[in-house]
Amino acid sequence: MKILAVDDKPDNIELIADIVEALEYEVLKAYDGQTALDIVGANPPDLILLDVNMPGMSGFEVVSQLKSDSITAQIPVIMLTALTDVKHRVEGLGLGADDYLTKPFSARELVARIETRLRAKSETDGLRATQQMIRQTFERFVSANVVEQLLHNPSEIKLGGKLQEVTVMFADMEGFTTISERTNPEHLLSVLNKYHELIVSIVQSNNGTIDKFIGDAVMALYNTPLPQEDHALNAVRTACQIRDELPEFEQQFEPELRMNINFGIHTGNAIVGNVGAPQIMDFTAVGDTVNVAARLQGTSDGGQISISEATYDIVKDFVVAEEMGQKQFKGRSEAVMTYEVHSSV
Repeated sequence: MKILAVDDKPDNIELIADIVEALEYEVLKAYDGQTALDIVGANPPDLILLDVNMPGMSGFEVVSQLKSDSITAQIPVIMLTALTDVKHRVEGLGLGADDYLTKPFSARELVARIETRLRAKSETDGLRATQQMIRQTFERFVSANVVEQLLHNPSEIKLGGKLQEVTVMFADMEGFTTISERTNPEHLLSVLNKYHELIVSIVQSNNGTIDKFIGDAVMALYNTPLPQEDHALNAVRTACQIRDELPEFEQQFEPELRMNINFGIHTGNAIVGNVGAPQIMDFTAVGDTVNVAARLQGTSDGGQISISEATYDIVKDFVVAEEMGQKQFKGRSEAVMTYEVHSSV
């Protein structure tokens, strides 16, 4: 760790350096305020020990500049001064200094203050790293309000995988493969991305999580990473909303590029967590529940919303649906009773 000592008196700098080096930390030295700011900009320290009374730029001015910059505001500052009155203490703390030590100080007290501030910084850095991990993992896949909830309570994230109930929705564009054979690739990709933008925005508005894109298909999860009481209904409402908005949305495309979107929705237990290798991980769900949802989507056509009996039993009071009979899916011994959703409340 690096500690920057700032004081216009060389003797004071050497005293601080001896104490800091005894703790086996690297010492950076500045003899005026501007030099201190230059060092911070080029080689940010983990802690700053800052004298108040310096010619040119005072310690108060230095700390004010440091704390007004989001990049340097997180560096803890201990102000060192011969000024003992409460007014100056309040001024320094008010500007954002983290601690205040009056000269002359004992080496033991300075060591204690340094260790306390570095420990607090380490904890803060750890929290900040966790928040960054949460943002990087989820901000592209879930709504902004879900990300904020995760940042507020990171313990809600269960990394490493666990068995839990989820609702899985697959949405796939009907006839995309055929259209791709006769459409300019760049134009086709632009159209596909616009369809995906529509799907993603509606999934997120219904508190769903975009799991992955599989060609022209989209897989979304509900009830993760945060629990949702109405996750099955949220998934069904997502599909209904996409289907309802599709006719107007497709007016921007040539008739031959207007496609139905078919849906498959199933509710059940799945393993949810990070899958992959340490270098590359994917937050996803795996298991029979995912496979059933995918198979349901594969049996849909003409813009159908196909749901399993497990999902229907949860949402039946809020949807208009008709029974479509049992369907046998490859690799699964038990047939699945299916329903087609016409609308939701």
